[in-house]
Amino acid sequence: GGPGGAPPRGWGGGGGGRPPPPGAIEIGGEVHTRLTPSLAQESGLAIVHQHPALLPDMTVAENMSLAAPKDRRGSGSAAWMREQLERVGCSVELSTRMEELSVAQRQLVEVAKALALEPKVLILDEPTAPLGAEMVAGLFEQIRAATARGAAVIYISHRLPEVREIADRVTVLRDGAVRGSAPIDEISDEEMVRLIVGRSVSTTFPPKRSGDELPDGASGGLVVRGLSNQAFENVDLEVRPGEIVGLAGIAGNGQSELLRALAGLARASGEVRLGGRELKLGSPARARAAGVAYMSADRHEEGLLMRLSVRENATLSSLERFARSGVVQRRAEVAAVEEQRKALNIRTVSIEKDVGALSGGNQQKVVLARALLSQPKLVLADEPTQGVDAGARVEIYRILREIADSGIPVLIVSSDGLEIEGLCDRVLVFSRGHVVGELKGDDVSEEQIARTILTATSHRGGRGEPSRAQGRSDIAARVRQFAKGDYAPSAILALAVVLLAAYTYGQNQRFLAAFNLSSLLLLLAALAFIAFGQLIVIMTAGIDISVGPLAGLVAVIGSFFVVDGKSTATVVLGFAIMLGAALAVGVLNGSLVRFGRFTPVAATLATYIALQGISLLLRPFQGGYISAGVSSAIERKVGVVPVAFIVAVCLAILLEYCLRYTRWGLALRAAGSDEDSAHRLGVGVDRAIVLAYVASSALTFLGGVMLMAQIGVGDPTQGVSYTLASITAVVLGGASLFGGRGSFIGALLGAALIQEIINATTFLSLSQAWQFWFQGLFVLVAAAVYTTARRRGVAA
Repeated sequence: GGPGGAPPRGWGGGGGGRPPPPGAIEIGGEVHTRLTPSLAQESGLAIVHQHPALLPDMTVAENMSLAAPKDRRGSGSAAWMREQLERVGCSVELSTRMEELSVAQRQLVEVAKALALEPKVLILDEPTAPLGAEMVAGLFEQIRAATARGAAVIYISHRLPEVREIADRVTVLRDGAVRGSAPIDEISDEEMVRLIVGRSVSTTFPPKRSGDELPDGASGGLVVRGLSNQAFENVDLEVRPGEIVGLAGIAGNGQSELLRALAGLARASGEVRLGGRELKLGSPARARAAGVAYMSADRHEEGLLMRLSVRENATLSSLERFARSGVVQRRAEVAAVEEQRKALNIRTVSIEKDVGALSGGNQQKVVLARALLSQPKLVLADEPTQGVDAGARVEIYRILREIADSGIPVLIVSSDGLEIEGLCDRVLVFSRGHVVGELKGDDVSEEQIARTILTATSHRGGRGEPSRAQGRSDIAARVRQFAKGDYAPSAILALAVVLLAAYTYGQNQRFLAAFNLSSLLLLLAALAFIAFGQLIVIMTAGIDISVGPLAGLVAVIGSFFVVDGKSTATVVLGFAIMLGAALAVGVLNGSLVRFGRFTPVAATLATYIALQGISLLLRPFQGGYISAGVSSAIERKVGVVPVAFIVAVCLAILLEYCLRYTRWGLALRAAGSDEDSAHRLGVGVDRAIVLAYVASSALTFLGGVMLMAQIGVGDPTQGVSYTLASITAVVLGGASLFGGRGSFIGALLGAALIQEIINATTFLSLSQAWQFWFQGLFVLVAAAVYTTARRRGVAA
């Protein structure tokens, strides 16, 4: 369904995220019976998704590049990207990783991506949910400019004032069916709400408290004195039992950060007392134990675990209530969740249904259910109705008022002035991290909130610091930026390689002898090729356990063809069969993962076992000595440096360039960073992942050739160790096992460190066990360092 008229600009009402029914879609006179994201973009359709189609592990520039074809960006891509971001009022750096941005900044990038395409049809799904009033005004300017250029705009929103401001015609959908459509001037708000909810609603907001009396059973409340951190300064506030207090102001002025500090999610200094007891800051666990229930503005990333059920999400914070001797009593848990489901009117066929399958409004009610089941003493709600329909808003307002009426203080942050006005008993207005005004009674209004913001004269602290301190701050910021990047692990590994070499050489000078150095680099080249292939798969959030046996199988096949006495044609045929077998394994692994729906571990483990069995079948015992001439060619050196090592270094540089600057690299990282978002951006995810496994097997073929030359005989037991070694090298190189992040330079250095450890233990007269201990220790340290650096970087 959609709006009628020419040109249509608005669409108000629900939306369930279901696939469209059979039919036809016409865009610019071109009829489609089926649309893919890439085809829709080619046809001139752009979408601003309610949950932005952004890739968290990639930078702003990379997200923009993936979304817009190169011919639209022209030669000055960076300048073009900055221009598109400035159009929507977004001033973030292009090099900033997407996961570091605030919810509002991510939404602006999403809008900029869509507007940059200058589409024939622009669909915006709840585009203003995380935006402040100033950002909304700028967005509406761009929407009007798009319609002036001739674009048809479908604007999906549950905020009726916005629909009335921006739309020409409104169409209401409920439960997948059109319930009504009319020009915006011919339909009242009451009629729209009735169509959305399916019944008449007497009032949007429940009645506020009257007088200062406390509800029955209420005691204490929230008292904050001198609370400060980087986002806000010297905040004093009180929330009495039974009271709803709102924090208002333009987004980014410290309101949300204050709630996070009270929930223990951000560091802050000051005094906080809840129910007369001191609340120690800086720990989410302590905050929950004290009775603080926090509802995040980003329910998808922080509020809910989308693959868990409604029941599991609802009881996450209150499992101890239903446990006896550490074992959860399922019957009591189910009864409590069912009670909340009925009380909050959560629409789901079963509490065992994945919460990700629910509508936004029902997901938010599950967040509320979790807060209530935790038996809170304080409720902190950041944008509690963001992205939910009008009917769900009414119910959420009712629930929040009932929570307050039960004697629990409620503190709310909302960018919706009408919501603040209708729901809150008192309002504290924020500007530049300071409370600049308190409103109560009849003064709680959108107009008075705006006036208080506009007349504020406060400034953030810390201005005018000495230039030397500012310089240190800038240096620290650059260090943090580097530490959370993909090349910090490479720098650490390079230092570790040098230090270990220096120490080993100091203990035994034969370590850097020409013969040992050549042997070390030759072994390194074999592992590096296989590690490169492993990294390509891990970038897609997969893993290839079969690389070790595949390398061994390549050597075994070679032992039948690449032997003395065979003709050149036979040797060439042997290499072709070896490569063909490797590519076939890659296609099999990729197909099992993408089309067979096997997990990467299960698929490649099955292949691992099968390949090892084939190798033993072909060569039950060692046999088939590899041609000395071929081995010599493979192990050829330039001075003391093997040609294979030079090839490995050049290949690492080439692959690194492709990873960062080509469509293939962007698509590979996108598939691993966020598969759903990558698909919505038009990336062929299935193709990217299958090709990743094929590439892994092709690179493993190179490693197998190196192995064949090194062992000089067909041995079915060789090669297996490469599986663990390649994964270790990739992890040491800083790759994320969750996909989307990594570096071929890091993988090369990780392989170098592993081979150096194996080699150094011999020169240091250590047992073979030390090889494994050292590798395990390095992996643990690397994982801890990289994870800590990246988390702190994001927090900063």
